[in-house]
Amino acid sequence: MSVERVTVTPAAEKLLRQLQAQHGPLMFHQSGGCCDGSAPMCFPRGDFKIGQQDVFLGTIVDTPFYISGPQFEYWQHTHLTVDVVPGRGSGFSVEAPEGVRFLIRSRVFEDAEYRALQEAGPPLRGLQH
Repeated sequence: MSVERVTVTPAAEKLLRQLQAQHGPLMFHQSGGCCDGSAPMCFPRGDFKIGQQDVFLGTIVDTPFYISGPQFEYWQHTHLTVDVVPGRGSGFSVEAPEGVRFLIRSRVFEDAEYRALQEAGPPLRGLQH
């Protein structure tokens, strides 16, 4: 059983494709900060330095998605879905000028999904992928 840790809604996929056309290759980083710091941030690829503790969760729409190590410890049992909603978040995420913001919707993995993830081993950290 192959289990994805992160997926994207159709609306967020459409926006990501538009942003890629404007900015080129992108990347996501999910920190564990408060307020807008807990929103997924989307940057031109290479504009955010990935650390060795950051965890690579997967790729959505050709866009790598990382999460901070401490935040992963909290959310390791959780499937993340990137969505988009109206409104401006604060910060440097590339969607901000569009009048929308990315957000995370989540659910706890089912038992079979979590077992499959455990059997697959720990996710990669830093730029190992």
